[in-house]
Amino acid sequence: MAYAGDLSPEQAWELVQSNPAAVLVDVRTRAEWSYVGVPDLTALAKDVALVEWTTFPEGARNGAFLDQVGAVSSDKSAPVLFLCRSGVRSVAAAEAATAAGYTQAYNILEGFEGPPDGQNHRGNSAGWKVRGLPWKQG
Repeated sequence: MAYAGDLSPEQAWELVQSNPAAVLVDVRTRAEWSYVGVPDLTALAKDVALVEWTTFPEGARNGAFLDQVGAVSSDKSAPVLFLCRSGVRSVAAAEAATAAGYTQAYNILEGFEGPPDGQNHRGNSAGWKVRGLPWKQG
């Protein structure tokens, strides 16, 4: 594994809640944040860092990704937790952060919406939202 490890959504919430230096980075696109929702850390007096892994609508890799992560977490020894839709882009983000010197870069399993269910719909069987963790939309 080329990063610190995988966390369940509940483990991620616990780490962000218990460690003041921990940062949650949502690596989905602007469209996903706007229309699907984002984790809500206001109860912890924290904000989710919104940093696209791939840009919308181009779909190109965000060349400024690591600089943008550095702007929200300059301490490379602090926990940085990456979240995407289903846990794929966040693995790539955690690997890139680790290669850039972050020692506690984590992937959040299941992502925000989880994998598709039997009807090919997301957000019904797993993920941050389904686990009952705080989130907001709009």
